[in-house]
Amino acid sequence: MLIDKHDSANLNFCAMKSILGTLISILILSGCSSPEKLMQQGNYDGIIEKSVKNLIKKPESGEDAMNLDKAYKLANDRDLERIKYLKTENNPDTWDEMLSIYSNLKNRQASVRRVLPLHIGNETIQYPNVDYDAEIVAAKRKAADYYNTHGRKLMENKDKESFRQAYYELVKAKNYSGDSYYDLDKIIGDAKYLGMSRVLVSVVNKTIINLPQEFTDGLVAVNARELNSEWVEYYTRKMDDNIKYDYYIDIILQAINVSPDLTKDRDFIDKRKIDDGFEYVLDAKGNVMKDTAGNDIKIRKYKEIQCTVIETRQMKDCNITGEIEFVAANPQSLIKKQPIAAGTHFESVSARAIGDKNALSEESKKMVEAEKIPFPDDIRMVMDCTEALKRSIHEAVNYNRATLR
Repeated sequence: MLIDKHDSANLNFCAMKSILGTLISILILSGCSSPEKLMQQGNYDGIIEKSVKNLIKKPESGEDAMNLDKAYKLANDRDLERIKYLKTENNPDTWDEMLSIYSNLKNRQASVRRVLPLHIGNETIQYPNVDYDAEIVAAKRKAADYYNTHGRKLMENKDKESFRQAYYELVKAKNYSGDSYYDLDKIIGDAKYLGMSRVLVSVVNKTIINLPQEFTDGLVAVNARELNSEWVEYYTRKMDDNIKYDYYIDIILQAINVSPDLTKDRDFIDKRKIDDGFEYVLDAKGNVMKDTAGNDIKIRKYKEIQCTVIETRQMKDCNITGEIEFVAANPQSLIKKQPIAAGTHFESVSARAIGDKNALSEESKKMVEAEKIPFPDDIRMVMDCTEALKRSIHEAVNYNRATLR
């Protein structure tokens, strides 16, 4: 393949542009995560992580050792100062934070020990190994005590937000303490149950049509698992009369309109020219003319055939309109109302032919060969609306999920 000078210049320019773009990206990325930048941001653990990785690959790197030493001391000083302040403050709800800080100190120490001793110039640096386990165990125990006590106290408020917060705190107490507290599993279960909001989805038929149960059941057959969240459960039928619902979603069907059976006929003619043999070419005296080889001269004959097509188009429509009401139970109040609608359309085309069917086009043949379908009855039309109406309902419910808490 030949490339002219102009193309070659373009290729070189594109290559240089690509390389330049890559270099700029590398410089930007390296600048964002440089030790100097991380130090300015106070991200000492970021420096430590990066330095440890580099020192594992290149133990003699004095620059990485220096960065690690500085960041390690600053990080530990900051954490120990924070612990000192929290202990002085002596608030029972800060033990969880202290537990987190002590765990960070322990993990940081374990990470740095992988590259000890550090070599900075002629100096060899070794850090003393500090045992944080006793402090971690004590902080964990005190954090568990706090969450167990405070979580149970929250249960006394008897409102959903308190039950939910109690659940989170009691789960923490269990994670920190195991089975140290009597009946903690039961209290956690109670907090989960009492903090849960329950929503009953039901259909209210205000139309003049007595709808079959199959239809209404199909409308509320929403995929509850898709709608359920951590604190909201959806029900499509009353499973237990003892369940107290916090919200109701009422799917109110207001009008169902089914059109009469509509039939439209139209007729048209298909025409086609077909081969009809041949005829001899005669001269002025009526004799058959000959070609240069002495053969009789013949010409093709065509004739036009036609067929009348009577097309029958059957049509029927169904439209359902209504609205969805989102209602709070305690106290009972309307939260939101949203319209819903769906429709279905039946259409069938058939035809009959009068005349020579050889004249029919391919499209006309298909219509003639199609079997005439009887009109669906009104209930069938309504039932066929189910899927479209379900989609409309699901979209409305999903869109308004945030209003149900």
